Amino acid sequence: MRLVLLTETFSKRMGYLQNTLPKYLARLGVDVHVITMDLPPYYQISNFGQTYGKFTGSDELVPGSVEEHDGYTLHVLGHKKVLGYMRMAGLLRKLRSLQPDIVQASASIGWLAQDAAIGRMLIGYRLFIGSHTHASVFPLASNGIPRFAPARLRCMVTRTIPGFLVSLVSEKCYVTASDCGEIAVRFFGVQEKKVSISALGVDTDLFQPIRDENGRAMRNELRRKFGFSDSDIVCIYSGRFSSDKNPLLLAKAVSRLHEFGEPFRGLFVGDGEQVGAISQMTGCAIHPFVPFQELAKYFQASDIGVWPTQESMSMLDAAASGLPLIVNNTLKAKERIDGNGLTYKLNDLDDLIVTLRSLRSAEKRVEMGTRGANKMATEFSWAVIAKSRFRDYRAALDEDEGA
Repeated sequence: MRLVLLTETFSKRMGYLQNTLPKYLARLGVDVHVITMDLPPYYQISNFGQTYGKFTGSDELVPGSVEEHDGYTLHVLGHKKVLGYMRMAGLLRKLRSLQPDIVQASASIGWLAQDAAIGRMLIGYRLFIGSHTHASVFPLASNGIPRFAPARLRCMVTRTIPGFLVSLVSEKCYVTASDCGEIAVRFFGVQEKKVSISALGVDTDLFQPIRDENGRAMRNELRRKFGFSDSDIVCIYSGRFSSDKNPLLLAKAVSRLHEFGEPFRGLFVGDGEQVGAISQMTGCAIHPFVPFQELAKYFQASDIGVWPTQESMSMLDAAASGLPLIVNNTLKAKERIDGNGLTYKLNDLDDLIVTLRSLRSAEKRVEMGTRGANKMATEFSWAVIAKSRFRDYRAALDEDEGA
């Protein structure tokens, strides 16, 4: 089976679906090819340079390059701006040269999905699409917006109708949670019968609890580096320091607890607009972004993972590393925290402090963390997800062979 995964962006240093799922599919014997534009993740945000700088390795994405990476083949194409959005240059030509059996597009709307659908009709592969947009980052999902408001009508023309046409020629649309599925159907035109929930995964080669003395020694050494004692309760956040992610709220909670003489400390791995404010909070330490291959040791050196607002892949990585989680009460994907996490009232500092205090017990943290690590290994590992995807791809090809 030859499979092509289409993604708008790529970075070898960030552990997203586009560079972890292919690795595990390749282990199943699939001939995997990833095609990306020469753009890094989050290139479109206004403060990209301030937040990520050169961390994403965008200079490594050279149009026309082909290389072997983690068991699959990475192809980089150029891009052009069409109607305000980036479009892959030469995608159909590349697909014709590869002659894939299966194409997995990372989106259900936009130029990538539309060009994949055109290729489906011209080349004849089986097409699978995806949609990862959560309600927390999609304002139109609010019931307060009138049905015939200009924004809703614009969405229908630019997203719903084109998305429906893509859906017609696709096999399945993989969504990462139930709210992603609702948005895909209501706003992106995906046929409900084609929606399939497929959780984002964890690279369990990298993210797992400490299992030996070497791991414990590394934990202690890293904690000392940041000035944390063995008895401190270290709360970690990793990702963008932006107002929509709002890690500053965690820093404020830690600072207040620290002032009360409680043993909570904060470790913030990343960068962004809130970095200055976080640095002013007592009891908090900051470290720049690190490649996801190195992130596990920072989770292992911590005690609680906290993401105050939007969902993050790092939540799963932290859980797989044995940390209990704290997230806000609007999280739709409850399966990520059932038995291994707690919620607090969104953006309520006092409630976050109360929730942090409820995890003062080391025994409770270990119990919840162990439960989460086991769940990530058995249900959320990319190895498990890759096997499920492989079965779907194989079933689609078997239909062709039986016809």
